[in-house]
Amino acid sequence: MTHWFHRNPLKATAPVSFNYYGVASSPAAAKICNDLRSSRTRLLELFVDSTCNSEMMKNATDSYFSLLQGFINSLDESTQESKLRYIQNFKWTDTLQGHVPSAQQDAVFELISMGFNVALWYTKYASRLAGKENITEDEAKEVHRSLKTAAGIFKHLKENQIPKLITPAEKGRDLEARLIDAYIIQCQAEAQEVTIARAIELKHNSGLIAALAYETSNFYQRADHTLSSLEPMYTAKWRKYLHLKMCFYTAYAYCYHGQTLLASDKCGEAIRSLQESEKFYTKAEALCKEYGETKGPGTTAKPSGHLFFRKLGSLVKNTLEKCQRENGFMPSPNQKKK
Repeated sequence: MTHWFHRNPLKATAPVSFNYYGVASSPAAAKICNDLRSSRTRLLELFVDSTCNSEMMKNATDSYFSLLQGFINSLDESTQESKLRYIQNFKWTDTLQGHVPSAQQDAVFELISMGFNVALWYTKYASRLAGKENITEDEAKEVHRSLKTAAGIFKHLKENQIPKLITPAEKGRDLEARLIDAYIIQCQAEAQEVTIARAIELKHNSGLIAALAYETSNFYQRADHTLSSLEPMYTAKWRKYLHLKMCFYTAYAYCYHGQTLLASDKCGEAIRSLQESEKFYTKAEALCKEYGETKGPGTTAKPSGHLFFRKLGSLVKNTLEKCQRENGFMPSPNQKKK
């Protein structure tokens, strides 16, 4: 099955022992440290486990983050931070600059970085489900839910956790606002793709589908614009993907808008709309090739090999031909006078 979604790599991290000799001296403290180590290891293993589902991921994240809270917040229910917050150094790579790790001696940095990976996992899980043959309605809902969950996690990290860091986010790295915004918008766009596919399957009103496709195209355009001021070496491949999806859904919007115009006997306008659709579809095809040839981080999607992509090409061609035939049958103004 060809891939429909571009996915950047997960963040990698250095092992953490959570051994605090002389600090965690009681049996209860030692057990918490052991549980922290084992729950962290378990969570990291699940990120690359192809059998992992959303319930397994939720249980693993709840287990680790609940223990990690003891290193962030005071246990006496006050608003003060934990005295253990800065006891451990954590190292994480970035999704785009993976070969250059970042390190901070701060449990909040660990919470954010691990949370970032959890959000990425939900996008990858959604992609895995969406890549199945004959996806069911329940699976489509799970894809939509997973993408919404990922967007929510990214948004929470940006608004509530990253501002707590003593060391500010470095420009061009994962925790910088522009990068997180791009991930959030992409999740929103892909969630809406599920809605569009479902609307087409249920043969909803063509005007509604056109509006959804146009909005989705705008999402992808915004995500691309968000990355435009970052280093091209790291973002070029990702941006090609966003650009081709923008063109693809613009083609969809014009195609279904053309169908709406045709149904209203506005054949001339429908033809112009379908010609625009054809133009953007051709551009999307060219960008698929450019995207495949562009070097950069992440798995390479193959939208042009996907049935959903190929169907649009046939739909545009057939609808345009229908518009042209019907336009030829319509009487001219002079004939109407006779």
